[in-house]
Parts: sequence; C-alpha cells; structure tokens
Amino acid sequence: MIAVNDVTKSYIIGGNQVNALHDVSLEISEGDFMAVTGPSGSGKSTLLYTLGGLLTPNTGRVLVNESDIYSLNQRMRAKFRRDNVGFIFQTFELLPYLTALENVMLPLSIDGVSGWEQEDRAYDSLEKVGLDERADHKPTELSGGEQQRVAVARGLVNEPKILLADEPTGNLDQKTGDGIMGLLSDLNGEGQTIVFVTHDQSRTVIANKVIGMIDGGIMTVNRRDE
Repeated sequence: MIAVNDVTKSYIIGGNQVNALHDVSLEISEGDFMAVTGPSGSGKSTLLYTLGGLLTPNTGRVLVNESDIYSLNQRMRAKFRRDNVGFIFQTFELLPYLTALENVMLPLSIDGVSGWEQEDRAYDSLEKVGLDERADHKPTELSGGEQQRVAVARGLVNEPKILLADEPTGNLDQKTGDGIMGLLSDLNGEGQTIVFVTHDQSRTVIANKVIGMIDGGIMTVNRRDE
C-alpha cells in the first residue's frame, strides 16, 4: 500500500544541517498496524508526516498504491490527503470554541461536503469512538481521553485508507492511554491501516509491525504476524 524508497529529509536549524531522515526505505501493507518507535529526535514524527504528504523529502520517493505523492502538485497532493489520510495529533488540536461535533465536521467543511451530510457523518464518527452523547460539549468540558477520542473521530470522518497518529497517548495517563490504544486496535481489526509513533515501547505490543529508529534511520524491523 505504501512504499518509502531511499527517503532523506534534512533541515537547517541555527545554521546547522539536521538530518531528520537518512536513506529510509520501508513498506506498509494494507491492514497493517505499524508502530514507529525510538528516542526523541530519531525522526519518528518526520517520517509520519512524510508518509502523509505533509513534508517533501529532499531525496527519495513515497509511493501510495504505486503513485508517487510528491510528484503531485500542491492542489492534487491536498486532494490526496483529503481522500486517503487521517491524522491524529498528540496535542489533540481541537478548536476550543467549537463543540465536539463541530470539530469533527471541520475536515468535511474544508472538503465542501454539504451541511447536513457533514453533521450526519461527524455524528457517526463520534458514535464509533463512543462519544455520540458528548457531541454538543466543547473541549473544555471533556476529559483528556475524551478530547483524544474526538481527535480520533475527526481523523476518521473522511473514511481515510490510512490513519496516522503522532504520540496518540503522549498526553494521557496510563489507563486513558490504554483505552485509546484499544480503540485503535479495534479500528485496525475492522481493516483500517494505522501507523502510530510512540517513544513508549510498551505501546508497541499490539502492533503487527514495529519500526525502530535512531538518528534518522531505521535500525530494526519486527513483523509479528509472520
């Protein structure tokens, strides 16, 4: 489903070049539940955003269903993201003045979906994560775990083929984090392809494929369903 071929990504920070990714190659199959782990600064998040069409690599290619996403122009790449990728962020990124339902509706609004369909699909997405009864509550009225579930619902509302999660339990306590990982596992069981980043090795046990990164490179690959 996804093939990353010899990808390099570097930044200039304070006049110094930082090599975030160095000749990274990997494959992700449809239905995979892949964890990307490693210490801070190892390139985990850079890899995730490169997979999602948000960060153009300096060299190399990212192929999704054999199409090179970075050969697309900006408009077509934005369409690719809308049609294929859902994102879940560690800091939730919910707008505080909108309700849970309205936050989940946002990607549909950007995509030009009609008002009534936005609401129906957003409500269905909240129902999937068990928060349909909290649809009218604003983020400040929700717990951290509930806010993350809203973020998951927003990531799912476009019915993406690929769900990318950056430290989805990083701001949650152990019990709440377990609930979020259980939710992602259930979604994967329904056929959702998921890639998540974590620095916590204990969170990788439910993944069927684990990538270990150090200094911008992949050092270990462990596939658990072979």
